[in-house]
Amino acid sequence: MTKKLNIHTRQLLDEVIEANLNYLVRFATLRIGCKADAEDVVHEAVRRILETDISKIKQDSIRMYLFRVVYNLCKDFYIGERSLRPLTETDDEIPDSSREEELDIEEIERLNTLLGTLPEREAEVVRMNVMDELSFVEISQILSTPASTVKSRFKSGMDKLRKQYIKNK
Repeated sequence: MTKKLNIHTRQLLDEVIEANLNYLVRFATLRIGCKADAEDVVHEAVRRILETDISKIKQDSIRMYLFRVVYNLCKDFYIGERSLRPLTETDDEIPDSSREEELDIEEIERLNTLLGTLPEREAEVVRMNVMDELSFVEISQILSTPASTVKSRFKSGMDKLRKQYIKNK
């Protein structure tokens, strides 16, 4: 059953969605590998949020709540045995984020290969910080994990990547 949101809450939610839509699609595309599927995931996230009573969520947390829903749907997409297509097999461009320069497909493939050597928890934190440009506080909100744990996973992952880089040098 869909609850009606009050006008102020709906306007705030619309503003957050509009301001972050391209970023959310990029976020999902980096995890799924296909822009069209990522757009579907983001659409589903928006639909779910519009059906949720968000009045109990702090206004400054709505953005991270939206990212958490997209993140969880990306995980569900992967677990749901849908065929994942690597970025190299798609003609889709990754939507631009807030920064001017865009990561190219080859660079993303190299980063994902490196991150594939890490435990998933560490790889996801490094990916969110480096590729998605999210702060540790934002990552902790998305993953529902303490910020100190997020920082620890990031440091551990980066240390392992450094050792791997030096070893392969």
